[in-house]
Amino acid sequence: QVQLVESGGGLVQAGGSLRLSCVASGRIANVNAMGWYRQAPGKQRELVATITSRGSTNYADSVKGRFTISRDNAKNTVYLQMNSLKPEGTAVYYCYANLGIWTIRDYWGQGTQVTVSS
Repeated sequence: QVQLVESGGGLVQAGGSLRLSCVASGRIANVNAMGWYRQAPGKQRELVATITSRGSTNYADSVKGRFTISRDNAKNTVYLQMNSLKPEGTAVYYCYANLGIWTIRDYWGQGTQVTVSS
């Protein structure tokens, strides 16, 4: 059983910052990639940022230059530093992990609410 537990969401004013954390725990053979997606009300879930086990990163164009993803491989933890937040960043942010060696699966956290007030 694998669990992803997010923390760090909350309410912030536009222009402010938040830092999200996500810890993967359980029977983890190998962490291939971790990342963050978000879903705003009435919209589809979208990619925010991902990072591979080797440190390669990928960002949505809308967050480039403002968000930074990082990870601690020893702790199976991924972070998302969000700066210069905008009201359109209001959404539920979901942690994502691609795990396994012979059997590879995607896992999702429960989500953490981020609300950016204007």
